[in-house]
Amino acid sequence: MTTQTLSNRAIIGTFYRHLEQDAGQSWINALSMLFTSDQGSETYAWLGQTPVMREWIGGRQAKGFSENKMVIHNRRFEATVAVMTHELRRDKTGQILIRIRELAERTNAHWASLLSQLMKQGEFDTCYDGQAFFSSDHQEGKSGKQSNVISVDKNTLGIPKAELSSTEPNVKVMKAAILKGVRQILDVKDDQGEPLNENAKSFLALVPTNLMDVFNAAISSPVLSGAETNDLATSRNFSLNYAVNPRLPWDNQFMLFRTDGSVSPFIRQEETPVKLNVIGSGSEEEFKEGRHLYGVDCYRNVGYGYWQKACLVKLT
Repeated sequence: MTTQTLSNRAIIGTFYRHLEQDAGQSWINALSMLFTSDQGSETYAWLGQTPVMREWIGGRQAKGFSENKMVIHNRRFEATVAVMTHELRRDKTGQILIRIRELAERTNAHWASLLSQLMKQGEFDTCYDGQAFFSSDHQEGKSGKQSNVISVDKNTLGIPKAELSSTEPNVKVMKAAILKGVRQILDVKDDQGEPLNENAKSFLALVPTNLMDVFNAAISSPVLSGAETNDLATSRNFSLNYAVNPRLPWDNQFMLFRTDGSVSPFIRQEETPVKLNVIGSGSEEEFKEGRHLYGVDCYRNVGYGYWQKACLVKLT
């Protein structure tokens, strides 16, 4: 695009086209529910589970709902690019449009940034039941004490010590850790003491970059070391996918989530969608500073949803 046609309208159009084409990280929709907001904060009420079927003895026994609440406050976010008017005039190689496309990419990555920070704080920040999101002390109604964080000790798995590394997990260790994480999610009870995830068939793991190779091998290699058949790679009981999240700073842990339920482990809340505002041609900014400003802003936030759909797996 030449400088003669590089107008404010052209730059705005480039931003919105690229914003629509780049949907951001693929795991965002799978792990979070999007709710719209029309005020400064929203209150989310978690109703307890409906009663289980019982034999009709002595008439009906109506039960109310137990209720927990959590409030998510909207926050304002922005990002602004300054473009000098002489840069607009001299740009022959499309560098300005590249920066505008990058602004759209960074905007799309914002949900991933917010959710990743939420995940990293999962062992410390509380969710709707008053416990940390990843905690060994969850309890509601008749559920009993439950945990969605587990540790897997490689020395207790029956794997020959010659195959174990002192620093990095091997494929057999990772396979065992994955299966333990799946089992932990399947064992979760609701407040009636009933299995909450007994119909789970689809799982997604988020792994840091340093675990991506061994995780991929653990779920896809048909044969493990020592010619052992990898039944995890051919399992028909459930499907398991993974996504690499470079925002996770961990060396020895990953997260596993159920993705086929009607609710999700995290919440995205949006009061206003992303909007590009421009102070451009003919503006006071142009007259005084010799530049145009292209800024995005929105009101949004994230919060914890259902801990029952998530498990933090630590390798020790």
